[in-house]
Amino acid sequence: MAGRRFIRGSCGGTEEFGCGIVVTGWRAGVPATWQDVVVTNSLPFAKLLGIEITAATPEKVTAELLVREELCTRPAVLHGGAIMSLADTLGAVATMLNLPERGGTTTIESKTNFLGPAAVGSTVVAECMPIHRGKRTMVWQTRISTKEGRLVAMVTQTQLVLEANSQS
Repeated sequence: MAGRRFIRGSCGGTEEFGCGIVVTGWRAGVPATWQDVVVTNSLPFAKLLGIEITAATPEKVTAELLVREELCTRPAVLHGGAIMSLADTLGAVATMLNLPERGGTTTIESKTNFLGPAAVGSTVVAECMPIHRGKRTMVWQTRISTKEGRLVAMVTQTQLVLEANSQS
């Protein structure tokens, strides 16, 4: 599992799967695992927010988010809910990359420290790294900052690991 890695656009290939699912960034003819398909294609809320996962390995997930007007509060800075959603998405993706075959995950706890604003029109960068990767739970810390390096938020979250037969 430690050798699996996804970097957006790194290989330039496209693989198409049933139901219109398309995975980009993989060499043609190289089968993607179920995690690859889930990570890149089945997170509709992340897509709605505009989260772009830029790299993902079992050890670290990174992403960017353009701060658009509809994601802001007043004054025109990124809303706390958007910040928390960005971190939650990365923690879930990181957990998915560490799950056994057909396993699942859900967030059971999240704590956010808001440390600075991200103005409309800027891009935030998020980096999610493990604190604990266990059999039953995984704990992740996501650092969100502006592209200029100013810290916006620190998020710590716990993901429950679900066995394949416990998912409904």
